[in-house]
Parts: sequence; structure tokens; C-alpha cells
Amino acid sequence: MKIAIVGPAHPYKGGAAQHTTALAHRLSAAGHDTVLVSWRAQYPRFLYPGQLTVAEPEVALYPGMERPLAWYRPDSWWLTGRRLARQGCDVVVLSVVTPVQAPAYLTLTRAAQSRGCTVVALCHNVLPHENRGADKLMMRALLRQVDAVLVHSAAEASLAEALTSAPVHVAVLPPHLPHPGRATTGVTGTAGPDVPAGAEVSAGADVPAGADVPAGADVPAGAEVPAGTGSGGPRHQLLFFGIVRPYKGLDILLRALAETGQQISLTVAGEIWSGREDLLRLISDLGLQDRVTMPGAYVPTADVPGLFAAADALVLPYRSATASQNALIAFQFGVPVIASRAGAIADAVQDGVNGILCAPGDAADLTRAISALYAPGALERLRAGVVSPVPGPLWDDYITALGKAISAGRSRAGKGRLRRANPAGAPPG
Repeated sequence: MKIAIVGPAHPYKGGAAQHTTALAHRLSAAGHDTVLVSWRAQYPRFLYPGQLTVAEPEVALYPGMERPLAWYRPDSWWLTGRRLARQGCDVVVLSVVTPVQAPAYLTLTRAAQSRGCTVVALCHNVLPHENRGADKLMMRALLRQVDAVLVHSAAEASLAEALTSAPVHVAVLPPHLPHPGRATTGVTGTAGPDVPAGAEVSAGADVPAGADVPAGADVPAGAEVPAGTGSGGPRHQLLFFGIVRPYKGLDILLRALAETGQQISLTVAGEIWSGREDLLRLISDLGLQDRVTMPGAYVPTADVPGLFAAADALVLPYRSATASQNALIAFQFGVPVIASRAGAIADAVQDGVNGILCAPGDAADLTRAISALYAPGALERLRAGVVSPVPGPLWDDYITALGKAISAGRSRAGKGRLRRANPAGAPPG
């Protein structure tokens, strides 16, 4: 089967771009003729307040990746869909990260479908945590047009099913803990003429304000882990990792930290899109100035091992969530996880085995969880319970689930073509 994956990839940074590229590699390894199509400009720069790009790839580049799409060139949306169909693609898989992509993907979908392609929307988030008024309208239009939908949790499936009659399938998000490196072949479509003011040139693949993205900076497989990770006594150091957004509950963690022992400190590793002054004020009001380190900058992949080596636990105090790679990153380094039971965020955490779970939005219960981490013998027991993720079988399951979504989409598309060929009242044949 010839499959085109359309979505963010290097020089975009972050989990969505890493997942898109890893998926292309996995589909190719499974024997599919796979092409990867990305963006040279995904949306206007003002929509994304953080660092857009990285110089070094966070994953191995996919050979022959193309970057023809630009938000300021609607013709590129239609032409890309038609070209993929002309090239004989049986299926187009759209990596949907934010509703901002919906107009482009809707146009591309119609162009590809007009020449017989089946289109599957792979939704990292059906709707963003920080909703804007038009988000639901745009996602409804896109999901009603595609032939099938793949999501990463049962809760996301319910959201999708409320927006479309297309078949919706669920697959657990597999780990994309990458092997860094460069492809031996070039990336086409990187140059873009007459870029308008405010355009994102060779832009990164994080998502605009209001959207959600799975995972922060990933970790190269086989990276050297600094001595001491996962062993030894407590360091009394906790880690919050990833872009700081209101739904991720950093303020809850700060309030919980203030109720724990003075020897426990926190590192906040990630960009802060908004509310930095409010967080600094809260830190001051709680008397945590000497216990919280918060650089507020993107964490390069090379710096990630050291962060986890210094931490007793990763804390995921989310108010709401869909799916995240961050727990798996922690486990790769032998680090337990304290997580809220929000959405699918805690699916990888076994309470009392490799981490501790708490109620979302509850600072007092998070304080309890932190205190439990430092109970006599608890940290050593939790470290012993951490098992590094094995990506292969999880990716096999993911590819199988995507295959089922494709089959359902092709069946639905075929029935639609029959209805168009034989409208109600028309004689058969």
C-alpha cells in the first residue's frame, strides 16, 4: 500500500513532529511505500509564542521528505492533495495537532479524495484544552470530510464521535524516543519565495497558543545517562518537564511543594508561553524562591539526560490531559513519576509500583503524593519498579490499529462513491 503522511517534521520540534517522522519510518519498515509531506510554514508566527525550530534533528530524518505546504499559499493545499493522488497514494494520513490546520487539511482532503484517495485524520487532540470559539466548527468540518479518524484515548474518541459519522478508532500512543541523525537524502521544498511579513519560514512544528501537543523534548535512544540515575539515596529534587501551560497544573505543584519539607526543591524545565509573571509572584508569595529553578526556555535534547539524572521523580500535575510521552521518557531514565489521574496522562503509571497517582486539581492530594515519595524505602521501591519502555511491540499495535482505521475508511469511501454513482432513484448499472 502506498501511504502519504502529512504533518509536522524537522525543523519543527516537539512530540508531534517526532511522532510523524517515527510513524513514517515504522510504516516503511512494515513494507508500505511511504512518503512524508510536511510544512515550510504552518501558521503565522504570532500564533506561536515559543521557539519554533531546532537546528539539529530530534529524530532521524525520513528520506525524501518534502515540505510544500504553507499557510499563506492555499493553492499549495489543493495542489499537494492532487499530486499525492496522481502519484498513486492509496491513503493520506493527516497528523492533526491543532484546529488551525483544519482549513488546509480540509482542502487537501477534498483534492485527494477527488482522485480516489482514502484520508484518515490522526488526531493528537480532537479539541485543544484552551478552546477558541471556532475550534469545534473547524474540527467538525474536517472530521466530517475525512474517511476515518484515529485518536489516542477513549475520551478523545468520544469527542471525535460527537463531531463526525466517520469511523473512529483508538490506538495507544507509542513511545517515540528517537535515534538522532540526518537522512542521507535531501529534503525538498525547503525554499519558499515571496514569504509575507510575519510568515514562519522553515518553521517549527509546535502548535499555536490554545492547542495542545503530546510530549516535550524526546530523548535519543541509547543516550548516555549520567551516573546516579535511578539509584542512590534521595536528592530531594523534583522535575516538571515540558511547555508550561495552564492545564498542566504547575501552579498546583507549587502550592503542594510549599506544604512539603523545606529540603525538597523543584526544577521547571520548559518554555513558558504566558503567565510567567503570575508564576513568579506565586513562587514569591509561597516563599519558594530558594526552592524553585525556572529558566523558562526550551530544553535541547542533549540536556535532557542530565535533568532526569538529577531528579527523584517527574511530576505531571495536569488538570486535564489526553496523552503524553513524558512518563515514558522518565521511565527510560529509571525515574518514577508522580501524576494526576487526568485523562490518559496516568495510563503508564502503576500506583505504588513505578510512581504515585493523585487527584487532578488537588494540591493537598499532590502534597500527600510527594510526601509518600519520601517515606522510608518508598523511593528505592519505586525506582526498582520502573521498567524502560520497549517501543517495538507498542508500535506494532499502533500500526495494526492504523491499518484497521484505514480499512474502515476505505470501506466508507467506497460506499460513498457508489452512492454518488447511483443516486436515489437512479436505476442500478
